[in-house]
Amino acid sequence: MAKKSTDPTNTSAAAARQVPMRDFSRSLPMSLLRAREAVMRQFRPSLREHGLTEQQWRILRALAAIEAAEVTELARTAFLLGPSLSRILRDLEARNLIDRKTAKTDQRRSMVSISKEGVKLMAAVAPSSEAIYAEITQRFGARKLAELQEMLGELERSLAGLGAGDEANAEE
Repeated sequence: MAKKSTDPTNTSAAAARQVPMRDFSRSLPMSLLRAREAVMRQFRPSLREHGLTEQQWRILRALAAIEAAEVTELARTAFLLGPSLSRILRDLEARNLIDRKTAKTDQRRSMVSISKEGVKLMAAVAPSSEAIYAEITQRFGARKLAELQEMLGELERSLAGLGAGDEANAEE
């Protein structure tokens, strides 16, 4: 007769395996994270070449699409937590890639915009970025990529309002 283990780690592991949940590999958050990692793995070398982190690039991309943004709005747009954004903005400002001004309507708030140097850096990164997009499109298929983006948008819209607030979902 086999002796039952009294090791609490074995008991916990066995209990965890009996939890009625879908397999970890089929978890939607994990599938999305794996796909995100596969995509970002393509872009990181180019960003590193230009001295940028993923989060810095995200901020520059967001700012390039608008004239200026208030810091909390920018955090929401770029899915970054406030403390992380403050550090990133300090770094970008030190490199003269962004401009920061006090909001006219509220002196406690600051407005952030991309600087001329930031636009120049984006122009330098853009060809590599577009080449990576072209490679992803070629490998995955233009139609499938468009469908995926549409489906992800639909998923996001269908889940809007569920769960925790935006900041809890932000990434550092």
